[in-house]
Amino acid sequence: MNVNQICDLISGSTEKKNGLSNADLVQIIEHTGGYLNLKTIPEYAKENGISYNGAKKFRTVRKIFNVKFVIDND
Repeated sequence: MNVNQICDLISGSTEKKNGLSNADLVQIIEHTGGYLNLKTIPEYAKENGISYNGAKKFRTVRKIFNVKFVIDND
């Protein structure tokens, strides 16, 4: 299964009556965020003893929902 198929499955399940609820969608976001080790830049910097700028410049940073997150799942 590829990413497009997963997105289609989520869309279809959300759009049909009695499909995925908001709580279900939040659970999916939390679950995938765990695999990504997703943290805000300040949270990541504090947990790893580095500066905000160090985290921002030398880690993988992605903007999701207008918030910048560090992705560190290596």
